[in-house]
Amino acid sequence: MLHPSNAPTWSRRRVLAAMLALGAIGAHLPAAAHAPLPTVRPLVTMDVYDRNDATALPVYTKEGRRYVVGAPGHEYAVRIRNCTGERILAVTSVDGVNVISGDTAAPDQAGYVIEPWDSVEIAGWRKGLDRTAAFYFTDLGDSYAARTGRPGNVGVIGVAVFRDKTAPVAAYPLRDRFAATDMDRRKDAPAPSLESDRIPAQALASEAAAVGKTMRAPAAAAATPLATGHGRNETSYVTQVAFERATTAPAEVQTIQYDRRDNLIALGVLPTSRYAQRQPQAFPGLRFAPDPR
Repeated sequence: MLHPSNAPTWSRRRVLAAMLALGAIGAHLPAAAHAPLPTVRPLVTMDVYDRNDATALPVYTKEGRRYVVGAPGHEYAVRIRNCTGERILAVTSVDGVNVISGDTAAPDQAGYVIEPWDSVEIAGWRKGLDRTAAFYFTDLGDSYAARTGRPGNVGVIGVAVFRDKTAPVAAYPLRDRFAATDMDRRKDAPAPSLESDRIPAQALASEAAAVGKTMRAPAAAAATPLATGHGRNETSYVTQVAFERATTAPAEVQTIQYDRRDNLIALGVLPTSRYAQRQPQAFPGLRFAPDPR
């Protein structure tokens, strides 16, 4: 059972100076009899930003799930925008791992606090109050999840959103924040190790290969799944704030799955290339003389 937390929370300086468009503001009134139900606006929007190409990755949908194509070796960031007029807490995970604490992800853990109509750009695993280790797309065996013995949930980014229990304040400083709801309990605990001796290397490789076969279909046609690595150190300062959850369960959960292009084609998320649908010809220029016009 999840519990609200009154523990200290934390915030970081802005990385991306972006304001949400005022057009997103809207109040919902009760629907009149026989009138269509109003569209429910999401509390947040989430996208994946390729830092190498300086562009947001296009989102593809299939059976209600969202997917993006990751480029191996490219660094990326998760951008979350608050679409409400109140503070929210965004507990964020990558590959089933909490991006702040490094624990196997659960909704009652540490998360970023985002001010009304504001946004946060999460570009790496938090390593302290002043630095992060960059996210980058990589092979399963090189991923942070696999190197800490948890390769079973690679290829997914998630956010669990909580409303603020306290009444909103009229004005907030424009800065991004994150909340460590159980930081006191964990402050003396060692960070998850990146040493592969937690699981023998041969066993880890076998498990990673098995995950690659079971997570993608058809297995024979798919490459190993894409995952997220533990990259270069970057400066990212944080300060302490307070946040109390309005409910024990998240008000909203969003996910985006990512993988190699070939794997998403094999899954039917992306269409097969038109060049792969025709048979190659050895002499494509062979033809006879046409009639004159």
